[in-house]
Amino acid sequence: HLPFPFTLKSDVYKLESVPLDFGDYHPLKPITVTESKTKKMSRKGSTSSTSSSSSSSMMDPLSSVLDGTDPLSLFAAAADPLTATDGIRKKRDKDDNSAVGSDFEQWSSKRSEILSRYTTTEKLSIVSRRKTTTSGSAVSEKVRTRLEELDDLEEGSQKELLNLTQQDYMNRIEELNQSLKDAWSSDQKVKALKIVIQCSKLLSDTTVIQFYPSKFVLITDILDTFGKLVYERILSMCMDNRVSLSDNFSPETVNDTAKETCLNWFFKIASIRELIPRFYVEAAILKCNKFLSKTGILECLPRLTSVIRGIGDPLVAVYARAYLCRVGMEVAPQLKESLNKNFFDFLLTFKQIHGDTVQNQLVVQCVEIPLYLTLYSPAIDWILQCIAYRAPEVLLTEMMERCKKLGNNALLLNSVMSAFRAEFIAARSMDFIGMIKECDESGFPKHLLFRSLGLNLALADPPENDHLQILNEAWKVITKLKNPQDYINCAEVWVEYTCRHFTKREVNTVLADVIKHMTPDRAFEDAYPQVKNLFLQICKIFLFMYLYFQEKFLPFLDMFQKESVRVEVCKCIMESFIKHQQESTKDPVILNALLHICKTMHDSVNALTLEDEKRLLAALINGFIKMVSFGRDFEQQLSFYVEARSMFCNLEPVLVQLIHSVNQLAMETRKVMRGNHSRKTAAFVRACVAFCFITIPSLSSIFTRLNLYLHSGQVALANQCLSQADAFFKAAVSLVPEVPKMISVDGKMRPSDAFLLEFLCNFFSTLLVVPDHPEQGVLFLVRGLLNVIQDYTWEDNSDDKVRIYTNVLHLLSAMTQETYIYHVDKVDSNDTLYGGDSKFLAEISKLCETVIAQILDHLKTLGKEETLKRQSQLALCFFNTILAHGDLRNNKLNQLSVNLWNLAQKHGFADTKTMVKTLEYIKRRSKQPDMSHFTDLALRLPLQSRT
Repeated sequence: HLPFPFTLKSDVYKLESVPLDFGDYHPLKPITVTESKTKKMSRKGSTSSTSSSSSSSMMDPLSSVLDGTDPLSLFAAAADPLTATDGIRKKRDKDDNSAVGSDFEQWSSKRSEILSRYTTTEKLSIVSRRKTTTSGSAVSEKVRTRLEELDDLEEGSQKELLNLTQQDYMNRIEELNQSLKDAWSSDQKVKALKIVIQCSKLLSDTTVIQFYPSKFVLITDILDTFGKLVYERILSMCMDNRVSLSDNFSPETVNDTAKETCLNWFFKIASIRELIPRFYVEAAILKCNKFLSKTGILECLPRLTSVIRGIGDPLVAVYARAYLCRVGMEVAPQLKESLNKNFFDFLLTFKQIHGDTVQNQLVVQCVEIPLYLTLYSPAIDWILQCIAYRAPEVLLTEMMERCKKLGNNALLLNSVMSAFRAEFIAARSMDFIGMIKECDESGFPKHLLFRSLGLNLALADPPENDHLQILNEAWKVITKLKNPQDYINCAEVWVEYTCRHFTKREVNTVLADVIKHMTPDRAFEDAYPQVKNLFLQICKIFLFMYLYFQEKFLPFLDMFQKESVRVEVCKCIMESFIKHQQESTKDPVILNALLHICKTMHDSVNALTLEDEKRLLAALINGFIKMVSFGRDFEQQLSFYVEARSMFCNLEPVLVQLIHSVNQLAMETRKVMRGNHSRKTAAFVRACVAFCFITIPSLSSIFTRLNLYLHSGQVALANQCLSQADAFFKAAVSLVPEVPKMISVDGKMRPSDAFLLEFLCNFFSTLLVVPDHPEQGVLFLVRGLLNVIQDYTWEDNSDDKVRIYTNVLHLLSAMTQETYIYHVDKVDSNDTLYGGDSKFLAEISKLCETVIAQILDHLKTLGKEETLKRQSQLALCFFNTILAHGDLRNNKLNQLSVNLWNLAQKHGFADTKTMVKTLEYIKRRSKQPDMSHFTDLALRLPLQSRT
C-alpha cells in the first residue's frame, strides 16, 4: 500500500513532515538486506543479528516515524533504562479511572453483530501456507537469521485458495486458529508466528470490500489468541517457586530469562518486512511490554499510531486504528491521549474516502458509496466509544466542532451520537438536528442519523421546551421515507420517545402513520421484528388501559397475519400486561381484546406443540385470569369463568386455575354472607360447585383430579352444600382404584404409592368432620374408602398399605371422642349427630378390630429373613399408634402393645435410641393423674441389647 499524500491541514494537530532525498528514492524500490557480524549486546548471554541497508542514502519511508532508528535499535534502547529519556521515565499514571469498568461495552458484544451484518455471496480467496523442502546442510546452518526464517513464508512457500464461499472462508480461518494453537502446544513457536503473519496479511486485501469488517473480526480473533499465548508463556517463565507474579508486577521483579524471551519476540516481529503484518502482530503482544519497562506501552502506542499513517487504503487504516484502540483499552485505558491522536489522524485523512483511488475501487466492485460508508461504522464507533468512555462533556463539544469543520459529515456524526453518553446527546438535541439538516444526503442517509438520535432520546430526556419541536423535525423526515424497511427502522425508535413525552392522541397518530406506510403491498411481512418491537413499546408504556380505546390499536394488531409471529406478539403483550398491570380490571373493551389475544395463543396449540410451550402459554393465560375481577358482581365473575372454560379447554393448567378461581369465588361469597347464605347466594355457591364438578373429569392427570375433588368437596362442605360434598368425596373414592403404579413427574416415571399415601392422609383428615348421609348408613364414606384400599394392588415390597391403615386408626380414634378436635362452621359432624351413641361407638370398634387384623396379617408376612427389618420398623410404628390413641387399660390392647414391643426388637433390628426414648416417655406419662396403668406397662417392656 502506498501512503496517500496528506493534503488536509489542522491547527489542532499536524502530521510531522520528514525530509527525503528523492535522488535515489522510490517507495517501491526493494530494500537489500545484507548479513553483518553478530554483535554482543549488553545483556548477558544474548545475541542478536543486525542488518544494514546496501545504500546508505536510501531511507525506508515507514521508518521515518521512528526518527531514523531501526526497530531493533529502538527496542534495545527501550530495554535499557539508562538510554530512556528522563521525562518518560518519571511519568506516572495518576488517573483513578485507569481500569475499564463494567459500564464499558466490550468488543465481544459487538462481534456477532458485525459477522451477521457484513456478509457476501461473492467468492473469496485466502493465502495458505505449504511446506518447503530444504537441504540438510541448509537446515543445520545456524547462521540463518530470524529475518530469513520469516521470509520463508514470503518466498514461494504459499499458495492461494480461490473461489471460497463465505462459510468456507470462515472455516479456513478457524482451521488456521486451531493450527496456531496446535503449533504452539507442540513448541513450534516460529510456525505459530508464521501463521499469524499469514493471517495478518489478509487484512490488506479489500477485493471483496463489503466483507472486510467480518474478515477483520475473524483475523483479529487469531491475533488475540496469539497475544494471549505469548503473554502467558512469558508470565509462566516469571514463576518463582511455583508462585506467579501479582497482577501489578513491576519490570524489576521479572527475571532475565523472561525478559530475554520477551525481547526475542519483539525482535522477531520487528524483522517482518511488510507494514500491515508487522503492525498487527506487534499490537497483539503490546501487553508484553510490561515485562520490559514501566513506560514501554506508553512509548509504543504513539509510535504504532504513527505507523498506521503508512497504510494507504483508508478502510484498512481505520480498522487498524480500531484494533490499536482495542488493545490500548485493554492494556492502558488511561492513555486517552494516544486514542485521541489516533482518531484525529483519521479525521485528517478522511477526505481520502472521496479520492479517485477509492472511487475507482468501488466502481470495479460495483459498490455504492452509501454502502461503502457503512463499512466504516464498526471501526469508527469503536474508536469513538474508547475515546468517549468516561470522557467529560466538553469532549463532545469538541467533536461536534470537528464534524462541522468537515462539513457535518454524516458518517462521523452518526458515530459521535452512538459513542457519547445519551444525556450529553439529548441535551444538545436541537444542535444535532441542525447539523443533520446540513448533511449531504447522498453519502449517508439522514434517516439513519435520526434513528441514532432517537436511540439516545429513548435513554435520556431532552429539554422539556424542545419536546414537540424535536418530534416534528424527526417525523417530518421519517414520514417521507419511501422504503418501508427504512421507515420502520426509524419509527420503532421514535415511537418510544412519542409514548414517553406525549399523549394517546400523538401515539394514535403515529400508529395511523405506521399502518399507512406498512400496509401497501403487505410490506409488514418483511418487517415483523420491527413492527413487533414498536407495538410492544406502546403496550409497555401505556399499559393497555388507554390503548384499547384508540381506534388504530386493534387494526395495528391485525397486521400480524403470520400465525407464528402473531402468537409471539400475543405472548409478549400478555407478558407485558402481567408484569406492569398493578390492579385488577373489569373493563369490557380490555377484557374482550385480551380474551382475543389469549384465544389466539390457545388455538395455536396442536399435537406437535412442546410441553414447555404449553406451560408457558397456560401461565400467561392464567396470569390474565387472575387479573380479572368484577368486584361484588359475583355472577358476572362466574360468567367470565364459564366463558374462559369454553375458550381454553385444550390447556389443562388453565382449567385447573379456573376450578381454583371458582372455588375461591364460592368462599368469597361465604365470607360476604358471613356463613349465613340466603336463597340466592346458596343457589350461587351450588352453581360454583357444579362448575367444578363437571370440569374436573376433563382433566387427564389423575392426582390433579383427586386433589381437586377433595378441595372442591371441602369448599362445598364449608358452604353447607352437604349432598354436593358427598358427591365430590364419592367421586374421589371411586377414582382411587384407577391410580396407576407409575406416574410421570417432571418428565420421569416415579412410583405413585407415596403420592397416594399423601392424598389419603389428607382425605382422612377431612372425613372426620363429614357427617354421615342419613340414607347411607354409619361411616359410609370411611367404609367405602377402606374397601378400595383393601382391593388396591400394592407393590410386593411396599408397606404403604399398613401405613394407611395406621392412619385410619388415628381417624377412628378421633371419631370416638365426645367432641371432635375441629369442625366446619354451621355443619354438624358425627359427634353432634350421634352424641356418643353406644351403637356408633360399637361400629367404630368393629372397624378398628378389622383394621388391626389387617395390620397383624401383614406383619406376619414379613417374618422372612430379608424382611425382618421392615417388620421391626412397622411393629414399632403400630406400637406408637396404640400408645398415642388406644386405651391401654384394655387388657387385650395392653397385651398387643407388649407383643409389638417385643417383636420390634426380637431380631435385633430395632433402633435402641428410639426404644429408650419411647420407654422414658411411657414412664413420664405414668406420673400423670389417672395414668397409673402406664407404670405396669413400663415394667412389661424390656430393653434387649443387639447381642
